[in-house]
Amino acid sequence: MIQRRRHHDQRDSTQRCRHPISGDNIRAIRYQIMAMTKTATVFPARKIITMDPRRSAAEAVAVRDGNVVGVGTADELRALGPHRIDDTFRNKVLMPGLVEGHCHLMEGGIWNFVYVGFYDRRGPDGTLWTGLRSFDAVVARLKAAESQLADPQQPLLAWGFDPVYFVGGRMTTHELDQVSSTRRIAVLHASIHLMNVNSAMLAAAGLDRSIRAEGVIKAADGELTGELQEFAAMFPVFRVIGNAFFSAAETEAGIRNFGCSANIAGVTTATDLLSDCNDAAVANLFRVTCDPAFPLRIIPAFRGFDADPQQGIDTVTRLARDATERLRFGAVKLVLDGSIQGFTARLRAPGYHDGSPNGQWLMAPQQVAEIVGAYHRAGLQLHIHTNGDEATDVALEALERALADRPRHDHRHTIQHAQMADAAQLQRMADLGVCVNLFANHIYYWGDVHYTRTVGPERAHRMNAVGTASRLGVHYAIHSDAPITPLGPLFTAWCAVNRRTMSGRVLGETERIPVADALHAITLGAAYTLKLDHEIGSIESGKRADFAVLDDDPLEIAPEQLKDVGIWGTVVGGRVFRSPLAR
Repeated sequence: MIQRRRHHDQRDSTQRCRHPISGDNIRAIRYQIMAMTKTATVFPARKIITMDPRRSAAEAVAVRDGNVVGVGTADELRALGPHRIDDTFRNKVLMPGLVEGHCHLMEGGIWNFVYVGFYDRRGPDGTLWTGLRSFDAVVARLKAAESQLADPQQPLLAWGFDPVYFVGGRMTTHELDQVSSTRRIAVLHASIHLMNVNSAMLAAAGLDRSIRAEGVIKAADGELTGELQEFAAMFPVFRVIGNAFFSAAETEAGIRNFGCSANIAGVTTATDLLSDCNDAAVANLFRVTCDPAFPLRIIPAFRGFDADPQQGIDTVTRLARDATERLRFGAVKLVLDGSIQGFTARLRAPGYHDGSPNGQWLMAPQQVAEIVGAYHRAGLQLHIHTNGDEATDVALEALERALADRPRHDHRHTIQHAQMADAAQLQRMADLGVCVNLFANHIYYWGDVHYTRTVGPERAHRMNAVGTASRLGVHYAIHSDAPITPLGPLFTAWCAVNRRTMSGRVLGETERIPVADALHAITLGAAYTLKLDHEIGSIESGKRADFAVLDDDPLEIAPEQLKDVGIWGTVVGGRVFRSPLAR
């Protein structure tokens, strides 16, 4: 993030929402904060995991005006002066509010559409949606949803599908035409990098066998299969349906749903790591995050890979000046390649294990250095998506050139995903001061597919090499990429600690990390990659009073049980938010 000192000062401000929102809302917020008593609130707990190496555990924490003002024993905190005791967490375990360093606002809006994924998923209202294990089950759920649509012109939109789990190849128009041959249907894959559509949607989008474009997949006879790989190929469909999958997340309802999902997962700070920062979306973000009842701090990253760099610099700089305590700008997202399980990521030799052709560049490699250099010179922080190791090479070469041309202290540019990064690439990151945010959830959700099909056993064992990053001294975090996989940092930590696939196979035993290190990765580690570790990520005086409230101590249970720790709710800026799933 930029303007670090300004953000620090804003912690004690009146949430200066200088974006044009209701004046009544601003006055109400200011009144509420001015009315807050100077008396501290002391929260005793069964245990407090501080993530502060100087004092790793405590009995109680004192909060005043949204900040931590004391951590220690009950006797020590009596010296604070006037205070009141709040026993809400007397039998709970507190740790710093969990930080999701790579997820998307889309997690809040995607539930407007039909879920057809392989795994069980829980929506922001707590509803559990069962996973679908066959093409027939996908078709049946889509048929049921289609029967509820009264308007024949309304498209049927669904998400979460991934054909790599199913025997018998890819889904085609054959399956989706069984749902309807007349209603337009689009099914977004779990990776977001691919889509399947039916014949009616192909026709509406103007796609037929005459089209010659990368990512528009054809069968052996030259007919389109209905599978579209990456955004350029999907663009004709988005012209038909609008930006539906993404714009639903940018509404007030979508943003509030995002907050609900975060609260259930113990998350107090989360990114929207790909935002075009359009005026309507930004206005909604300011409006919702300025509501004291909203339980989340949001960090949008500007979508910089398909925008003019100077326009992007101007946009991000302007928004950063208007940042509030709950809404921060200053980061830029670049996307170099696609998805490994979608076979659109760029891999170095020997390429894909099953012989599939190499993936797609979403940015021309020869342009990456120029764009990286422009944002770097402007003082902005870059988050660069690379799944394949060939893409990681291109990103590191661009960062190396930018830093040679314009050295910058504490830039914290971050490679996101970096799933195939090897030890040499991670050493380059350490040498350059580049952070990495590894997609640990992939080990569970797609590890078996990677082992057998995409990269093969040898490279699957090194995927998401958290252990190597730790040993080499790279500043690292781990993430869910929600809605790609469910938002839930404790599950992500479980993945990094145990590295078990869905079938129970252990991938890369030497890449496992201890529970304490995994907890650091989802608190201070993630906060560091967002340039917010001076405000959040640990429980210590002067930082924001952001806590995750747990039923059990993750440091005391067996590592295999880490994903099962119950989450009672969160505390954000001293305000308590109980989860609807709390026991």
